[in-house]
Amino acid sequence: MKQGKEVENPESRFFALLLAAAKLPGVRINREAYLRSALARRCSEDDIRWAIEETPAAAAIPVEVLDKVANDSIRFETAKVSALSAAAGIPGIMALPATVPADTAQYVGHMLRIAQKLAYLYSWPDLFSDEGDDVDDATKGVLTLFFGVMFGTKSANVAVGKVAGMMAEQVAKKLPQKALTHGVVYPMVKRVASYLGVRMTTQSFATTVSKAIPLVGAAVSGGLTLATYLPMAKRLKRHLADLPLAQPSDRVMEGEVVEDQAPFPTPRAEQHGAEVTDVELEEPQP
Repeated sequence: MKQGKEVENPESRFFALLLAAAKLPGVRINREAYLRSALARRCSEDDIRWAIEETPAAAAIPVEVLDKVANDSIRFETAKVSALSAAAGIPGIMALPATVPADTAQYVGHMLRIAQKLAYLYSWPDLFSDEGDDVDDATKGVLTLFFGVMFGTKSANVAVGKVAGMMAEQVAKKLPQKALTHGVVYPMVKRVASYLGVRMTTQSFATTVSKAIPLVGAAVSGGLTLATYLPMAKRLKRHLADLPLAQPSDRVMEGEVVEDQAPFPTPRAEQHGAEVTDVELEEPQP
């Protein structure tokens, strides 16, 4: 009975889906390769090298440039996931048991892809280890919060801001393991995961209905994916771009000495704070 309850738990269901999607081929983005390719047309080789070794913010790459690159990545991933979703809708109702789980997994996989790309552009560290398929708890936690931001939850917005603040304050190149696994942010991660477990089940049902009629289902499924994925990706982009972690800093070369200064909130970040979605995170109902 205990095992059955764990399967039905929305939090466990979401984490299982997240980990399964993270193991799909092509889902994990190589930070160095992505930054080098994405910035190639807009930045000098020296800036790109500095962005890879440190962060795009440390390389003093303007946010406007990063926004353009982020929009390109969002368009690419949206077109790709919408086309795959439409293709999965063509077989119709007879193939639902096979196509729906695959479609859901590839949808979450593309959410992971855009989350990584946006994170790397806006100065977050490498999220995946090159060793094995395992996802450490800190990465699982921060990806859960990114998904929460994409779904428009206030708690996820606040938690991502806390994590970014810790990293900016400590000039850290790694995620704050303690805060994300059993510290101040961890309870938020668990609540967001539980919320997403319920929301994604509802979204999967809507996708199933859209696939019931061949050909027509393909158009509806692709359109539904476009209508959900695009605004979610843009929501995450806006939030990450407005965090102090993403703001360009004065570039310090070897031998230079600068006075330590605390980061000041930008007018853009203050304005964004007033525009944060009003969707409240609620405990899922049994």
